[in-house]
Amino acid sequence: MTIQLNYQLHTSTLKHVKQLKPPLSATPQRSATFQVNAVAGKAQQLIQSGEVRPILAKDATSAMKSEGYKLVDIRPEWEWEKARVSGSLHVPLFVKDMDSSPITLLKKWVHFGYIGLWTGQNFTMINPDFLQQVEIEVPDKDTKLLVACGEGLRSVMAVSKLHEGGYRKLGWLAGGFNRAGDGDFPDVEGTEKLQYATIGGVSYYFLQLLILLKAVGS
Repeated sequence: MTIQLNYQLHTSTLKHVKQLKPPLSATPQRSATFQVNAVAGKAQQLIQSGEVRPILAKDATSAMKSEGYKLVDIRPEWEWEKARVSGSLHVPLFVKDMDSSPITLLKKWVHFGYIGLWTGQNFTMINPDFLQQVEIEVPDKDTKLLVACGEGLRSVMAVSKLHEGGYRKLGWLAGGFNRAGDGDFPDVEGTEKLQYATIGGVSYYFLQLLILLKAVGS
């Protein structure tokens, strides 16, 4: 039941994204949006059909130890450095966009001017070598892979790309690391909890203040 509710939440979010229409003048953006929606739509079908197995954070360790799933963390480098599961494979689906063209610089200015300070996010692009890097690390495509990110949305895209690349024994960490409890992944490296590794910027300090207040009040 919980998996179904999580999945419905993500499906609802993705459907909402599909309904957003970019400006008529933004042809490149319209093309990119179509590609992202197509990938997300295919991933939904894979999960609904049972070809990709949704696995909750509380069941992930059991799936890895008892069923042989290998955890693939597809978060970007700066999230992975904060907190990561020991022994997991890290291949980022998104990497920092180093493009310095005028259009990209304008996008970066808007991004950091409005939300960068609050969220601490970097301007990113899809890693063009994602599939090849996974194939180098996991050449046997019969290997069971449990694909994970912070919220469960980026990993949906990664699952679709891996399935297209020939990997058929795929699991999806439903809800991502954000829904993990403190004991769900016993061996965690880094300075933060897995649940908070996606949060950055000013919002991170507000989170730390809330944690401190909770500790003082308890």
